[in-house]
Amino acid sequence: MTNEPPPRPRPPGSLLTTVSAYVVLFLLGVAEALIGGFQYSRGPVPLAGILFALGILATCLLAGWGMRTALGGLMPGAGWLATSFGLATGTQGGSVLITNTTAGQVFLFGGAACAAAGCLVAYLRWSKLARGGRDGWSSHQAGR
Repeated sequence: MTNEPPPRPRPPGSLLTTVSAYVVLFLLGVAEALIGGFQYSRGPVPLAGILFALGILATCLLAGWGMRTALGGLMPGAGWLATSFGLATGTQGGSVLITNTTAGQVFLFGGAACAAAGCLVAYLRWSKLARGGRDGWSSHQAGR
């Protein structure tokens, strides 16, 4: 017998609030990519790109922590990735917003690595599947 309390019923409107929070986190990632896509080359060349990359890492980690779910960390990263890579693709006219310069590469690839790392840490820390895998197996059962 477990000592877990019975689950509490959800208050009315909590599903709408949860979905709205995830949408806002996705839009936060989009906003960070839009701002960074136009400002990544400011100041000393790679510094702004590095700061924008660290910003999306912090956003993913804090969103996962705030929502206590892996999806909370994934949403800003997904919004950032979709928007940044959309800005980096060329148009038919040949114009590109995120250019193939040192600052552009640091912003795009450093930000992608930081977004992926933030999503991975959020998954490993707050995913029910990952927690179940750690808690459900003892060391002598692994591999059977």
